[in-house]
Amino acid sequence: MYHRFGEDDIPLTNTRLEQFEAHLNELKTGGYTVLPVPEIVAALKAGTPLPDRTVGIAIDDAFSSVYQEAWPRLAKAGFPFTLFVATDAVDKGFRGIMTWDQIRELAAAGVTIGHHGAAHAHMAFAAAETNAADIAKATRRFVEELGRRPDLFAYPYGEYSRELRDAVAARGFTAAFGQHSGVAWRNGDMFALPRFALNERWGVIKRFRLIANTLPLPVTEVTPSDTLLGPNPPPFGFTVAEGLDNLDRLKCYASGQGAVAVERLGARRFEARLAEPFPPGRARVNCTLPGPDRRWRWFGMQFVVPGR
Repeated sequence: MYHRFGEDDIPLTNTRLEQFEAHLNELKTGGYTVLPVPEIVAALKAGTPLPDRTVGIAIDDAFSSVYQEAWPRLAKAGFPFTLFVATDAVDKGFRGIMTWDQIRELAAAGVTIGHHGAAHAHMAFAAAETNAADIAKATRRFVEELGRRPDLFAYPYGEYSRELRDAVAARGFTAAFGQHSGVAWRNGDMFALPRFALNERWGVIKRFRLIANTLPLPVTEVTPSDTLLGPNPPPFGFTVAEGLDNLDRLKCYASGQGAVAVERLGARRFEARLAEPFPPGRARVNCTLPGPDRRWRWFGMQFVVPGR
């Protein structure tokens, strides 16, 4: 998942052009299959096998550099992608944001346009009626400008709560995406799909190659069930699906804490013992397990912490 391209004065959300070109070259030459995100979602929901190393490309926020820099390079490579658009920024003509004419041009060329709300708000902290109005406003603008409502939703900042997740699912979207690291799998939550976020720091080719080769770490019975935290630190745990071995090598890492103690309860149940509460805002826990062929299995969660 990307945001900006070649906007080197904003490194937190930018990918340098030489980095992006290295990513595209890796995808072209490294034995990957790049598919449209809606096709990947449909296969996951149907239980249809996907080729090994299947990759979907998503870009959030419709910055002008997507149109100017990323789209020409992606088109030349023949790679499909999904653009998640927050409509208020387009309507207000914010500097550095694409226009509706440009978005229509991308859509006409086969780019999937996704729903990113209207205000790009911190929706996990907002009231249900506020979020409903925001989603409805953006939906109306998509219908007016593009003739249809997008099927895919991306939570702004990757932040969602159980209430927001359920509200998005109830509005008829096909799937929704966060910004927690990990690999989608067929029994995962289609309204809490992971994406590896890329920027200048995390876009070096060594890391890109690592994440593009990552395998799912399939888990169930995840606690807490709500990513909007109550108890902090959270009682974080999960059960690893049958069929995986080397579970004694599973490790978990928490924002600001590094590696944390992991306790094994029975054959397949694990709980991470976080030493400290997370500060207000966003926080992550990533858990990894060595997989075959020197690849990694990966499961992550992003929490939203009240008190900002």
